Amino acid sequence: MTDQVFPVLPAGFRFGAATAAYQIEGAHDEDGRGPSVWDTFSHTPGRTLGGATGDTAADHYHRYREDVALLRDLGVDGYRFSISWPRLLPAGTGPANPKGLDFYDRLIDELLAAGIEPCVTLYHWDLPQALEDRGGWRVRETAEAFAAYTALAAERYGDRVRRWITLNEPYCSAFVGHAEGRHAPGTREGRGALAAAHHLLVGHGLAVRALRASGDHEVGITLNLDRIHAASDRPEDLAALRRAETLHNDVWTEPLFAGRYPEHEAETWAGQADGPWRLPDDLRLIGTPLDFVGLNYYRPICVAAAPHQADDPAGRTAVDIGVAEVDPYGTRHTTMGWPVVPSAFTELLRDLHARHPRLPPVWITENGSAEADTVAPDGQVHDTDRIGYLADHLRAVADAIAAGVDVRGYYVWSLLDNFEWARGYEQRFGLIRVDYDTQTRTPKDSYRWYRDLITAHRARTEETR
Repeated sequence: MTDQVFPVLPAGFRFGAATAAYQIEGAHDEDGRGPSVWDTFSHTPGRTLGGATGDTAADHYHRYREDVALLRDLGVDGYRFSISWPRLLPAGTGPANPKGLDFYDRLIDELLAAGIEPCVTLYHWDLPQALEDRGGWRVRETAEAFAAYTALAAERYGDRVRRWITLNEPYCSAFVGHAEGRHAPGTREGRGALAAAHHLLVGHGLAVRALRASGDHEVGITLNLDRIHAASDRPEDLAALRRAETLHNDVWTEPLFAGRYPEHEAETWAGQADGPWRLPDDLRLIGTPLDFVGLNYYRPICVAAAPHQADDPAGRTAVDIGVAEVDPYGTRHTTMGWPVVPSAFTELLRDLHARHPRLPPVWITENGSAEADTVAPDGQVHDTDRIGYLADHLRAVADAIAAGVDVRGYYVWSLLDNFEWARGYEQRFGLIRVDYDTQTRTPKDSYRWYRDLITAHRARTEETR
């Protein structure tokens, strides 16, 4: 390949790969780790496809050296991974688990020895079950416990980790978990889900404060904002778009970057939104300036109006907002059923930049595709569709940068095939195939393409210096 076939990103742009603890680590009950909400959820019959759990997953806990070697050979600048809160604090609070602390020491040291910058996500959905039993994210005490856990991690690893992410996709934690019931803890709530959304942001603010106090770190949050289109210009569809924007995006971006709660929250949730969980100084805490914002993107969504009783919140969940998703895109879909629309990625980045003058620099912290990977007779995985997806979406990032958006780097999702939450093990996002029976790792064609892209980028940018 020549570098002309690759997306062209500016000098200084950084490339990485990403994973999450519960999706790859396994060792769910080893060395003192406590149970998380995802252990409970996945062990509950009917919650995950085929009853799949993260008990073993990709066995990264035992095979991290092999996985770091694959990262080194991939040539990435950085690796984004998450710490398992219940591995460090089995009960969520109280005494730390020495063996859990030691595991991440070993992982971080292995990364640094390979010349790879660690980027730590503190919360990627694995809330200690003991905290859920006491109210979980519905109560402020969990936000305070999160701050204490953050301080512990920063004290232990802050001498070697510079880039920290507080939360990953709080939308999924609050709404997919507490309102749709498709993720842990698997409930269908209205006010409880909105309280969880707010306390996640409070926990973020407290964690930022703890990280700032612990040293000179780069601190951010990762959001899965959506590029949302209206099905038509009819007033009712445009109103549905406003409500969808409130649910998916404004709940997070307005408090974080504009110092206010969403403009259309009363229209969206009636009396459910402005609850007693909001305290007077919360917006100031939540809006503490950040060094970067992480953005996860996979697909756009299109919405049309559906029956909506905003003035009658009784019995409604926080996602019952009178919106129906439609699919007018007419494009290829990944095996997740998601339309492939790279231009919407550029639109999302440009719109975010235009709406929020206080927006910090952006890192793409997840982007990738689940594909129908098969092992060919030659023993390899020729995942042409994934390569096309990655190439087109990196070009979309380049287009956003050309339009003035400050995007600093890109972490592909994912390094490894892994436990895809409620969808179990049938969806494969990895650059590296994992045989879950043998735990054999096989780099796919997309792994080699990404490696060649990184090599070409470095050669091109060094030539232009």
